[in-house]
Amino acid sequence: MEKVMFGAGCFWGVEAAFRQVPGVEEAFCGYAGGHTRNPTYRDVCYNNTGHAEVVEVTFDPKRISFERLCEVFFAIHDPTQLNRQGPDVGDQYRSAIFTYDDAQMQTATAVRDRLAAEKKFPRPIVTEIKPADTFWKAEEYHQRYFEKNGGGYCHVLPGEFTRGH
Repeated sequence: MEKVMFGAGCFWGVEAAFRQVPGVEEAFCGYAGGHTRNPTYRDVCYNNTGHAEVVEVTFDPKRISFERLCEVFFAIHDPTQLNRQGPDVGDQYRSAIFTYDDAQMQTATAVRDRLAAEKKFPRPIVTEIKPADTFWKAEEYHQRYFEKNGGGYCHVLPGEFTRGH
């Protein structure tokens, strides 16, 4: 198994989207990329921790490639919005990939650069790609939020990503 952290706005939708992808074994909401130890949701919402809302994805590279996971990531949010996704504003909602090794870093960068060259988005991609630091798991009420509470998803996963590849 391998891990990666993705930040794509509200972590509830990101988690729900990745849980639908064949080859993803687990996904947890949390915080990463900042300077505050043991941050809480309240801390992160006040925009003074430097953390992004992220989802730590554990995946089986024999069932899904890291490249494909990056393609899913770019498909479920707008990577051209700086420090926001839709109505959610603040650096905690930034587009980010936190990688666990050099191969992931190279692949994530290559996917971002390929999508930019193909002009898949109307504006420049602002996704930050950095080495992973500590993943701080979010409070339990954030885990599997939509499964527990119902409601609409804030991220849409295109059907092509819910089928095995």
